Amino acid sequence: MNALAQTAPAARIFASPLARRLAKEAGLDLASLAGSGPHGRIVERDVKGALAGGVAKKAPPAQRPVALAEAPSAGTTRKFYEIDSYEEVPHDSMRKAIARRLTESIQTVPHFYLDVDCEIDALLKLREDFNAAAPKRADGAPEWKTSVNDYVVKALALALQRMPEANVTFTPESMLKHKASDIGVAVAIPGGLITPIVRNAQAKTVREISDEIKELAARARERKLKPHEYEGGVSAVSNLGMYGIRSFSAVINPPQSTILAVGKGEPRMIVRNGAPVVATIMSVTLSCDHRAVDGATGAELLAAFKGLIEQPMGLFA
Repeated sequence: MNALAQTAPAARIFASPLARRLAKEAGLDLASLAGSGPHGRIVERDVKGALAGGVAKKAPPAQRPVALAEAPSAGTTRKFYEIDSYEEVPHDSMRKAIARRLTESIQTVPHFYLDVDCEIDALLKLREDFNAAAPKRADGAPEWKTSVNDYVVKALALALQRMPEANVTFTPESMLKHKASDIGVAVAIPGGLITPIVRNAQAKTVREISDEIKELAARARERKLKPHEYEGGVSAVSNLGMYGIRSFSAVINPPQSTILAVGKGEPRMIVRNGAPVVATIMSVTLSCDHRAVDGATGAELLAAFKGLIEQPMGLFA
C-alpha cells in the first residue's frame, strides 16, 4: 500500500452554501466553528456570531514566487551529439539577457494573438511619391528615403492613441495608462536582437520616425545605445517581411503590452465588390498581454491600424 493510500482523508465540514460564502469573504476558517444547524451543520448565524465575537480569521496563504522552467544543462544536451561534431561558442551577456527575458515573458505573460490582412497598394504609392519628392544632396543621394516599416510604426502609434485602452502597461497593483505612444522597433544586431524605442511616435512625422530609426539602429549595431533608449515603451514592431516571411507571431517584450509582427507584402487574389482582383497584401499579427489588453480591445486596435494602413493619408493628418 502506497503512502497516498495510507493518508487519512480530511474530515468533511458540513455547512450551508451561504455560510461557506460568508466565511470565505471574511477569511474565516470553517473548521474552527461549531455548527448549530441540523446534525451540527454550520449555518449563517454561526458565521456571523463568530465574526461578532472576534474569532481569529484564517491567515491568507503565502504568495509563492512563480518558478521558471529551466533549460536542460549543457552536459545533458551535449550527450545527444558526437564529440567533435560541433563547435561550442559561449554565450555573451546579450544572448544570456535575451534568453532570460524571453523565457520570463512567455512563461509569465499570458499571450494571445490576433491577425489581419492589410491592402497596401495605396501605401506603396504614397511612399513612392513621397520618396520621389526628396531633394538630392551634394553627393546625389536623396535627402530622405522612407520604408514601409516607418509607416507601420506611425500607424501603430496613432492606432494606440485612438484606442487608449490598449495604450497601457499592467502592474500587479494598477494599470498604467500612457499619454504618449512609445514604440519599440526590433533591430537585428550581431549576436542578438535589441529594440530601441521611438518616443512620442504619434507626434512625429513619418520622415522623423524614419531618420530616428536609422540613427538608433546604427548605434544599436555599434552597441552604443543607452538603457533609456531601449527600455520601456508600450508596444513594438517586429518586421521580417524583408526576409520573405509571410506571417509570424512575436513574443512580447515586458513591460510592453503588445507587439506587432509584420510579414512581407505580396500580390494575392482577393474578392472586391464581388469580383476577383489582385492586390498587394501584408499580413500582420498582434501579440497581446491578456492581463492588460482584452480580446475586443486588441481587435479594435488592430482594426484602427488596418484602417490607417489602407487609407494612409490619415497618417499625415
